[in-house]
Amino acid sequence: MIYVFLANGFEEVEAITPIDFLRRCGLDVRTVGVSGPVSVGSHKIPVACDMTAEEVRPELADAVILPGGMPGTLNLEASEVVQKTVRWCAENGKWIGAICAAPSILGHMGLLNGKKATCFPGFEQELKGAEFQKEPVVCDGKIITSRGAGTASQFAFALAEALCSRAEAMKLKAGVQWQG
Repeated sequence: MIYVFLANGFEEVEAITPIDFLRRCGLDVRTVGVSGPVSVGSHKIPVACDMTAEEVRPELADAVILPGGMPGTLNLEASEVVQKTVRWCAENGKWIGAICAAPSILGHMGLLNGKKATCFPGFEQELKGAEFQKEPVVCDGKIITSRGAGTASQFAFALAEALCSRAEAMKLKAGVQWQG
């Protein structure tokens, strides 16, 4: 199961693109409302979540995805459930994806020490212990980071390749007519 945590103030494109693309790959993706059963994005788009944070079972996670946005990133970081699930994934060799400002959460948790990572411009200093990269998407070990809404498709494809296969990611690209 892949948990995508949504907290009020999340960046809609960064959340919905990976959810959509990974579901197209046939993966079990669950949206988790950190702020309740409905989370409202930074552009005031409400999203009804599949489950609330109280229903999350970290041990069932194959991956966790953290969209950015403000104040969504701050709200995610303040959640004990998010912290516990991310930590469980890190300790158990599961995939972790974070985009925009959300890689800062991983930096604050010490999960980027000695790793290459990227983020939204201005958050570089929050990637504690990381070697900052300017690329749109950076994969180091089991952590995938990305820069922002404009890189959401690339982020979603990197997640698809990691969680499925390169062949499945290529079928996804063809299916959505991605030109990149």
